[in-house]
Amino acid sequence: MSGNESRIQAIYQITNREPMPKTASKRLEEIWATDVFTLSKMQECLPKTIFKSIKKTIQTGEVLDSSVADAIALAMKDWAISKGASYYAHVFYPLTNATAEKHDGFISVQSDGSAISEFPGKLLVQGEPDGSSFPNGGIRSTFEARGYTAWDVTSPAYIMETDNGSTLCIPTVFVSWTGEALDKKTPLLRSIAAMNKAATKVLKLMGEKDVAPVNSSCGAEQEYFLVDANFANARPDLLLTGRTLFGKPSAKGQQFDDHYFGAIPERVQVFMQDVEERLYRLGIPAKTRHNEVAPGQFEIAPFFEAANVATDHQQMIMTMLRFTAKKHGFVCLLHEKPFAGINGSGKHVNWSVGNSTQGNLLDPGDTPHANAQFLVFCGAIIRGVHKYGSLLRSVVATSGNDHRLGANEAPPAIISMYLGSQLEDVFEQIRQGDLKSSSSKGQMNIGVDTLPILPTDPGDRNRTSPFAFTGNRFEFRAVGSNQSVAGPLVAMNTILADSLNWMAEKLEGEMAKGAGLNAAIATVLKEVMELHGAIIFNGNGYSEEWHKMAVEERRLPNLRTTADALPVLKEAHIEELFNKMGVLTPVELASRFETYAEQYILSIEVEAKLVISMVKTLVYPAATRYLSDLANTSLSLKEIGVDFEKESLEKVASLTKSMMDSVSKLMAALASHDFASPEEHMQFLSHTIRPLMDGVRVSVDALESEVADDLWPLPTYQEMLFIK
Repeated sequence: MSGNESRIQAIYQITNREPMPKTASKRLEEIWATDVFTLSKMQECLPKTIFKSIKKTIQTGEVLDSSVADAIALAMKDWAISKGASYYAHVFYPLTNATAEKHDGFISVQSDGSAISEFPGKLLVQGEPDGSSFPNGGIRSTFEARGYTAWDVTSPAYIMETDNGSTLCIPTVFVSWTGEALDKKTPLLRSIAAMNKAATKVLKLMGEKDVAPVNSSCGAEQEYFLVDANFANARPDLLLTGRTLFGKPSAKGQQFDDHYFGAIPERVQVFMQDVEERLYRLGIPAKTRHNEVAPGQFEIAPFFEAANVATDHQQMIMTMLRFTAKKHGFVCLLHEKPFAGINGSGKHVNWSVGNSTQGNLLDPGDTPHANAQFLVFCGAIIRGVHKYGSLLRSVVATSGNDHRLGANEAPPAIISMYLGSQLEDVFEQIRQGDLKSSSSKGQMNIGVDTLPILPTDPGDRNRTSPFAFTGNRFEFRAVGSNQSVAGPLVAMNTILADSLNWMAEKLEGEMAKGAGLNAAIATVLKEVMELHGAIIFNGNGYSEEWHKMAVEERRLPNLRTTADALPVLKEAHIEELFNKMGVLTPVELASRFETYAEQYILSIEVEAKLVISMVKTLVYPAATRYLSDLANTSLSLKEIGVDFEKESLEKVASLTKSMMDSVSKLMAALASHDFASPEEHMQFLSHTIRPLMDGVRVSVDALESEVADDLWPLPTYQEMLFIK
């Protein structure tokens, strides 16, 4: 394959790359959580009374006894030093979808000039990173720098090991000097508490005496692309934005469906195994790996965990994917749409609620029509998703996800719920006031004597639904691959808490009138279906008929872009929801809108500026060199009497002019300023800047099909997606 010098060099480096040495896989039992300060490790090194105190805090959520902090910090330090760590870091999660950490040494200089390793309890419990430079949405002024991190006892400390050394990492919340949440963990913990309080109230109304704390669980499937670093480093767009701003489609893409669940390339599998071993050492239960639909796309999925820990682990998975990819000569792309024309990447968030006494509260069992507990909790979710569907859309709104939502691998921007045929029938019977039965599981005879008869679920799955029931949980499929799962979990926990409180009030009202528990449940669920049943849709979420029906008949919002969706966070009923549930104050919620709006604005402006830069410094020079070659060839042939075919010359000239005209329009539009509000600025970027960027891309991609391959300056889709 020919190409310009950098592309030729990249291909040579890849095809002559020495394979990573394969190390013998270690048994899971030998490495599991070896780098985590688990309860069992605490039990080994803490006095019994202190261990019982910390264990109770972790398992029941009771307030930490501050008097035990010194002993725990000492044990944690000694364990970390035994693992090679000389520094510790309070790890927190600012409003950037990334992690942040400030490293401090265990060193303490004594009065005689000597130094000792020291880590008192006060340093474990509280830290003070500079809070001025993190996104805060107006909560803090630039000169107000103080921010606090506080130890999250419920998420275990761990050792992060890199080639440069080991660090004790302590998960924390991050708040301002005045107490407002500047992070994603604090609202998540608050939402879990609100949901637990409401769920406990409902369960006790239903006659449960022993009710353990109710928590939400999360299992987030992570999709990602791998591109060889030699190619990625030659693409300014991939390095700075995470996606290709230009690139004509490869002749072969995903149309053969041969990559999905196909044999994992050897080099990629070595990378995956390396990632998994690192995750196992950190106690992260990576369960599934496979090729995804698009060439060069893959997926990793962990087992279910408590929502708070799962959120921390999800951030660690993204960090580990990127870190390990570099060691294997890859760049891991977590952008939602790195390549046009093929599937993008999502992060399907599987979410459920339950506790140790009642189990999974979203498990319908074999007879869901007779499972009052399940029906009440599922009914609460139906109400919450319908009443706050626009909120669910807003918490997955990013510039990257705008490229993905509504395409053939992602749900539409209209939020609806899929229940499956069995549950749809059950809740329709409830609406009619005559609940009697539910369909049961069937059997499938494949017709081959040596194969067993397989049990079948009572309902199929629906991959076009944003919010789908999948057996004993809901799968929120609209979350973007580059996002923290904290925001979606906060929204789901909070709307469930609100709906459970509503249902508790309704149940109490019915029973106060003399109705028995079952009759009260039937009445309340019937009201839920009458008011909120419009959110349930089991059909094709991509069809034009559904979009028309959803908007015109069911009055469901269709918030197509981030510019449309983010202002939902400023609506009065959303502010009231979060404030009433104690999850986000009005000031904290307003800060989220300001922060996410700014991130949307900045991300598109960076892309637009890069479009201009890449065209002027890379594409235009290549196009003009090719034009010069064609023109010189034409003149030379004309001198010897050969009539040169001018169609290519004219086409390249026309495309080059069109490209530069489009760039001029984009530059002029980018000069616009003095917008009255962030909303106005976002709409301008969505409806003016992005179409102008697309216009430039049309010309550039067309030129890629015309310009001689040895002059084209950028690694192509064919190279990046298929050369590993």
